[in-house]
This record gives sequence, structure tokens and C-alpha cells, in this order.
Amino acid sequence: MELFLLLGLPILMASIIFFVPRDQPLKILLFLTSFIHLFTTIHFWQRPHDVPFNSFLGFDALSQLILNLISILFFVVTIYLMGYLKEKRRRSNRIFIGCLLCLLSAMTLVTLSRHMGLLWIAVASTTLLSAPLINYHRTLQSIEATWKYLLISSLGIALGLLGTLFLAISATPIKTIFLVDILSSAAFLSPSWLKLSVIFLLVGYGTKMGLAPLHTWKPDAYGEAPAPVGALMSGAITGCAFLAVFRVAQICFHAHLQEFVSPIFILLGILSLGVAAIFIIGQKDFNRMLGYSSVEHMGILVLGMGLGSGAVWASLLHAVNNAFAKGLIFLAAGNLYQNFRTKKVEHIQGVVHRLPATGIFLILGLIVITGFPPFGIFYSEFLILREAMITQRYMVVFFYLLFLSVIFFGYAQIILGMALGKPPDHVKIEAKKENFFMTVPLVILMIVLVFCGIFVPNSLYNLIDEASALLVPEL
Repeated sequence: MELFLLLGLPILMASIIFFVPRDQPLKILLFLTSFIHLFTTIHFWQRPHDVPFNSFLGFDALSQLILNLISILFFVVTIYLMGYLKEKRRRSNRIFIGCLLCLLSAMTLVTLSRHMGLLWIAVASTTLLSAPLINYHRTLQSIEATWKYLLISSLGIALGLLGTLFLAISATPIKTIFLVDILSSAAFLSPSWLKLSVIFLLVGYGTKMGLAPLHTWKPDAYGEAPAPVGALMSGAITGCAFLAVFRVAQICFHAHLQEFVSPIFILLGILSLGVAAIFIIGQKDFNRMLGYSSVEHMGILVLGMGLGSGAVWASLLHAVNNAFAKGLIFLAAGNLYQNFRTKKVEHIQGVVHRLPATGIFLILGLIVITGFPPFGIFYSEFLILREAMITQRYMVVFFYLLFLSVIFFGYAQIILGMALGKPPDHVKIEAKKENFFMTVPLVILMIVLVFCGIFVPNSLYNLIDEASALLVPEL
């Protein structure tokens, strides 16, 4: 029953909506499905974190951690859509909502997969199902961004398939690529084939994460996708790709290939931070800036895994906080676009006067995403820095601090200018009444971020402890 509610119900509802004549019931079905999915996910909090359903599907601590952030963020986005889609009443939203529901099922399958081939299928499905969502506005720019996303991501997924094939070859002695069998028999894997597999898998899933230099689809896709889709892509879909990369790291660590894979993670992490720092400075398009912000934070995630030990714990905490912080900023960006009808930074000024609630959350989003205390991103970034210093990787420390400082300056210049800047003299400023359904999600996400940074529940700490122990058992 639980599997049906998590995987089957969203697909069933996606089929039903094509027989619903009006948009209002579509939004209600979307909301109810996301609520049931969230309720089912919460139900697992009280159960052990290692729950096998069958050979192909099951939970471990990492699965539950990523599924929780996917389910919560998706639920919040469905609330936002109740107001957002009200502005689009002249068109049918069946395909849009249908793809969203199928995407929820595909993302859930990523977290449940206990077979490396099934994991690849699930990740590939998220690519295909998210592509129509990017082209929601059906402009020339959105079509171009969609094709770019499809071409680059499909190339990455194809390389990931080759990596999975090479993994199967390396696992010839054990004749299976079920995760539990690979991890328990990692000593029998062929080292040369496994190393080749890891390179292809990291390129494939790294493209999906948007790690530099595999990130080129991200600014275009995030720049053209509607705000709720951007929130899901930057918070939930990248979380799925991170889970896939984590699985690759698990296999390497169990096969005693840490010295091979850790420098790759560190290089990709620092390179991603550097690319983000270069392109965020002076960025003219707010949503494209958020795309480069996602590149930055994906870099921090893999940097933490590369440093190992306590930085792995920090990386997982960072994944949770980044998902909700990105959701907050993207939904705030959606409010800005609905009112200013532009994504150009120079045309969005004086937000706190015109949209007071959105302006406040925009500033709070800046504080959260740039790692100010006491929020969780500050804690995770500090722990990663601490691990780099303990392990005497001083060049990593230097570039890490340098790029984060440049990125903070770029963020602050853009967001504070938008929130507090003075609009042109000919533009009359007057506060507007903000849509209830497009404001409540910002409040919910802010509350979640406060709890993840200040009043962290013991259950979350324990879950991250168990998930990090999958990679670093001594933690």
C-alpha cells in the first residue's frame, strides 16, 4: 500500500486529470496527491531507516533524507501553484500538472532504487518529465532552453548508462549490480573497470547535478522555467542527482578507492564554485543568477564528499538546507515576475515598497543562501572549511574562501539592489496586495529553514548521522 501511495498514486492521478474538464479540480487533485505523498513519507519517520520492500526497492537513511526534502518541497510548491496557475486561466494546464505528478513519482523512484540500473532509469525519467515543464511559457527562449537541457542532459544520461554497463562488467564475479550486493562484495570488483565506470557515472550524474564544466544547461533552463519548476529543479531534482553521485561514492569507498575518487570530487567542487563566482558578478538576469547559484551549491556538496569524514555529514546537511533555501528564493522570484513582468535586475527595484512580504523574504533568502549564521548553510559551509583545514588542504581553503566571498558580494549587490533600490522617477510606487497562496509557501519554507538551522530536531540529526555513516562508517 505504501509503495502504491508513493509511486503509483501520482501516476494514476496524472492519468485521471486528462478527463477533468476544468482547471480548478486539477489543482485540487495535485494538492491532494502531494499531501498524501507527504503524509506517507512522514509515516516512515517512526520506522527503521533500513526498510527493504523487495530486491529492487527499499529505504536506507539517505533515501529517507532525500525523499523527505522532495516531498516537503513538492507539497509547498503545490500550494504556490494554487495562486500561480490562477494567472494562467486562459490555457489548459493538464500537461503541466500531469508532468508534475509523474515527476513526483520518478523522483520518488530515484530515492527507492536499490539497483544501479533502476537508479539510472529513474534519473533519466526525471529528465524527460521535467523538459515540458521548462517550456511552460512557450516562448522562443523557453523552447531553446528546453532543447539545450534535453540535449546536454541526455548526453550525460547516455554516459551514465555506459558507466552502469562498465560497473556491471566490473561486477562480473558477483553477477549482479544490486546495491546491497555490490557494497557487500566490493572487494571482488575489478578495479580497472570500476575506475572507468566511476568516471562515466560522475560525468553522467554530474551533468544532471549541474557541476562545472557540465553545467551549461542550467542558467538557460532556470532562466526560462516558471518559478515553481525552478524551485523543484534546484531543490528536488538536483537532490536526486546528488543521491546518485552519493551511491557512486559509496561503491568507491567500499572498494577502497577513496584516493582515486576524492580528488575528482574536490576538483569538481572548487571548479563549480569558481564558475559560479565569475558569472554571478554583474549578472543581469535574476533567474540566471539562481542557476549559477545552484552550480555553486552543487559544488559545495561534492567538495564535502571529497574531503570526507565530518565534511560528508556537512554535505548532507547542506543538501537539505539548500533545497529549501532555493525553493524560497525561486518562489519569491515567481512573485517578482508576476508583478514586474521581467527577470531583468535593472527593472526590478524597490520590491520592499511594492511587494512588502516578498521583499522581506527576498532579503531573508539572501541571508540564508549566502551562509549567514544562525542558518544551516552557515553551519555546513563552516564544517566543510574546518575539515579542509584539519586535513591541511590549504589551497582548497584559499579558493573556497575566495570564491564564497566573491559570490556573496555578487548576491548582495543584486538582491539588495532589487529589494531596496530606488525605481526610475517615472514609476509610481504603491504597495500591492499579494496573493495568499503565493505568500504562504514562503512562510512555510522560512519556518523549515529556521528549524533546520536553529532548532534542529534530533530526528534530523540522527538521520543525517546514519546517512553519512553509509559513506564514512566511523561517523
